[in-house]
Amino acid sequence: MEIVVLRLGHRLERDKRITTHVGLVARALGASGMILASEDKGVERSIKEVTRRWGGDFFVQTDVKWREALKKWKKEGGKVCHLTMYGENILDVIEEIKKEAKKDKARIMVVVGAEKVPYDVFEAADWNIALSNQPHSEIAALALFLDYLQQGKELKTKFEHAKREIVPKRRGKEVRIRE
Repeated sequence: MEIVVLRLGHRLERDKRITTHVGLVARALGASGMILASEDKGVERSIKEVTRRWGGDFFVQTDVKWREALKKWKKEGGKVCHLTMYGENILDVIEEIKKEAKKDKARIMVVVGAEKVPYDVFEAADWNIALSNQPHSEIAALALFLDYLQQGKELKTKFEHAKREIVPKRRGKEVRIRE
């Protein structure tokens, strides 16, 4: 299954850390990459540097025209999950989404907004999904959605080409460095 996150509404100075964290969560929890609907080379550099050090093949594309990206994704057979507090509760739709994700070469685009999301996104989405119908963090929504979708399997992922790897310990910290 291919999972790509489309980040909408990134405001350069205000959302730099939030968007970086959206990318880091997406990478750590099994997404293949993040498409950013604005240009922010700083966010792109940060996430690419993490990927270089900690492994994996996560990609970041910036300055993408989101309408075209959505249209192309759907035309190529991909499904779109929009995370929004206005959507259906995740518990009511997750089994349907997992069934879709089990298909051969399944492709899921997860749309994560920042400011007001255009109505076109609600219309284009196969699912508008809410963790809660209350205001909440897009980072938390993405993390929970990816976990529910993959049933926790992403938590044991080994990242290839890692120059750094944490050795899990009950106490203390240990990092293996391969440079």
